[in-house]
Amino acid sequence: MPVIVILIVASLSFYVFYKIKSFRTKNVLEKRWIGTKSSIALGAFVCFFGINQLYLNYTTISIVIGSIFIIVGLFSIWTSYKAYKYYLPHIANLYRESQQN
Repeated sequence: MPVIVILIVASLSFYVFYKIKSFRTKNVLEKRWIGTKSSIALGAFVCFFGINQLYLNYTTISIVIGSIFIIVGLFSIWTSYKAYKYYLPHIANLYRESQQN
């Protein structure tokens, strides 16, 4: 499945992009917000890798390992999305305050 491979590469690229952006940011709150985006991308990478594992080999071990990867990836995406929603209003207030000054 070339579509899954493209999604794997794209999510890994987003992870690297956001991780570098997080390191370069000075504000701690913004750093955590961008870090949640990189965690979402990493969870997507793990999930897509698990889906790809299911298509490559159809053995019992690959099904178990792929399923574990999918579950861990989805859990990471879910927890990171909740953190992203938590930080989003704080970041909006931070940008509003910087626009007023």
